[in-house]
Amino acid sequence: MAGVPDEPRPGPAAGEQLPQQHVPCQVFPERLAQAKPQQGFLFSFLTHNQKCQLMLLKTLETNPYVKLLLDAMKHSGCAVNKDRHFSCEDCNGNVSGGFDASTSQIVLCQNNIRNQAHMNRVVTHELIHAFDHCRAHVDWFTNVRHLACSEVRAANLSGDCSLVNEIFRLRFGLKQHHQTCVRDRAILSILAVRNISKEVAQKAVDEVFESCFNDHEPFGRIPHNKTYAKYAHRDFQNRDRYYSNI
Repeated sequence: MAGVPDEPRPGPAAGEQLPQQHVPCQVFPERLAQAKPQQGFLFSFLTHNQKCQLMLLKTLETNPYVKLLLDAMKHSGCAVNKDRHFSCEDCNGNVSGGFDASTSQIVLCQNNIRNQAHMNRVVTHELIHAFDHCRAHVDWFTNVRHLACSEVRAANLSGDCSLVNEIFRLRFGLKQHHQTCVRDRAILSILAVRNISKEVAQKAVDEVFESCFNDHEPFGRIPHNKTYAKYAHRDFQNRDRYYSNI
C-alpha cells in the first residue's frame, strides 16, 4: 500500500505496499465487529464479508496445510476458534491479511482476497505466524530478527513460493529458486510493516536464514503442494499419537 510506513493508520493495511503481501504481527486497533454470513444466496451476490466467511470455513475444513497447523496449535496449547481468532474486514490498499499479535487474531482482508486459493494461502501464512507466536517468545515489535525468522518460515512453508505462484509472478528457472523466493518474500514482508531500510531487512534475513529456513515445524518437511501437506499432516498425527501413548 502506498503511504509512509510510520504514519498511523486504522486497520490492517498499515505499511502495506505490494500486492498479495501479508501484514504480520501488526496491531489493528478498534476494529468493528462484522456481520455473520447469510446462507442460501448465489455466491456472486454475497457481500465481501459473506464470501470471506464462507471461504474461510472451507479453508478451515478442507485445506491440508491449515488442518495441520490447527492441530499443531491445539497440541501446543493454543487451540484456534474460528469466531474468536479470525476477523474478516475491509482493508485499505492491496493488503491480504495480517496477524495481530496483541490480540492473537488473524485479520482477513475481505475486499482483497480474490478466490479460494488466495484465501488458503493467506490463512496458512498467518497461521504460521500464529504458531510461532504460540510456541516461542517472539518479540514482533522491536526485534527485527524475530520478525525475519517468522517471515522466512511463512514464505517457506505456506506455499507462497510454489512453482505455480512464481510462474504467475514471471519468476522461475533460477538456481536455488525456492531459497531465493523465500529470501525475497521475507524481505518484502518486513519492509511492508517496518520503517527500516532494505539493507537492514536484508541483514536480518541473512542472519537468521539458515536456521529458520531449516525449521520446518510443524510440517516436518517443506510442503511443496497439497500432497506433501497431507503426508505431513498424517505424520504429525502419528507422531502426536506416539508421544501421547508414551
